[in-house]
Amino acid sequence: MIAVALSGGVDSAFAAHLLRTEGREIFGLLALFSQPQPEKEIARVQKICSFLKIPLEVVDLRREFEEKIISYFKESYRRGLTPNPCIICNRELKFGLLFSRARALGAQKLATGHYVRTSFNRELGCFELLKGRDRHKDQSYFLALLTQQQLASAVFPLGDWEKEEVIKESVKLGLFNLTSPESQEICFIRGDYRSLFQAEDFPPGEMVTVDGRVVGRHRGLYAYTIGQRRGLGVRLGRPYYVVAIDASRNRIIIGPKKFLKRRRFLVKSPHFICPAYRQDRFEALVRIRYRHQEAPAEIILKNDAEAEVTFKKPQQAITPGQFAVFYEGEKVMGGGEIRLPGGFTNDLDLPD
Repeated sequence: MIAVALSGGVDSAFAAHLLRTEGREIFGLLALFSQPQPEKEIARVQKICSFLKIPLEVVDLRREFEEKIISYFKESYRRGLTPNPCIICNRELKFGLLFSRARALGAQKLATGHYVRTSFNRELGCFELLKGRDRHKDQSYFLALLTQQQLASAVFPLGDWEKEEVIKESVKLGLFNLTSPESQEICFIRGDYRSLFQAEDFPPGEMVTVDGRVVGRHRGLYAYTIGQRRGLGVRLGRPYYVVAIDASRNRIIIGPKKFLKRRRFLVKSPHFICPAYRQDRFEALVRIRYRHQEAPAEIILKNDAEAEVTFKKPQQAITPGQFAVFYEGEKVMGGGEIRLPGGFTNDLDLPD
């Protein structure tokens, strides 16, 4: 029995269709995370399940979502970090708590609409995570923290599909019109994520240049991220960017674009998809955010809690709180949360 995590979107709906046409025994599983009007989500997904002639189970995870994801999101901003809630949500909730609920309902596996592939490496004795065939939609970055147990129980029907093919076939089936449009927003927030924060939690503070000049005031640390240019509210004769966030002193540090480039950073608690991938020193292609073009780097494991990554060439806007993911060709080796050497976010590594 396979539980198919349905979001109301075309990808998960088409994944369910593929499994059903293969003759697999499936049921739909809708997780309530933070939907402001869950009855609308339930009604939409129920229409999809009725169309596919499969049962639907609804699992309420709103309390757990608040405890594990929203709290992580807020705390990251308080510490001057830029969080990536999708990576944490996949590990802790979708392939964690949600699959536990699916097992309680009789499922042995959990299928999703992610554009990734898996395979079992008999020589290494482990499951491997591979990029999806659709390079533009590949979502392996977001699943880089999954464990062997989670990968063993996961099914990804869209791994060998292109997004355009999914849409085309869904339209032919009459399934596409039942689904909700794809959203680029943070999945659990409708509209502006700043509505999550109370003003008293994030007081205004100084905006300071890299040479120490106070040139303005910021609205609160949550409103800024490394590499940001717009919305700084200062005019200094040339473009300035956020180059660091100093949470300890409630400061936003800005500077010319050249200050965004770095070669070296740290990875907190590095995770490896397969234990055999772990080496004290190795080279890999490293991605520092979802749409970043992977670049060659050397990774040195300092201990279980930390690794040092050094790019061959400087990369722009390496952002503490985001995740670095290690690749070997199409294979995801692992990854971890980005930190900067010398004190988390406030070490500028300034050029001469």
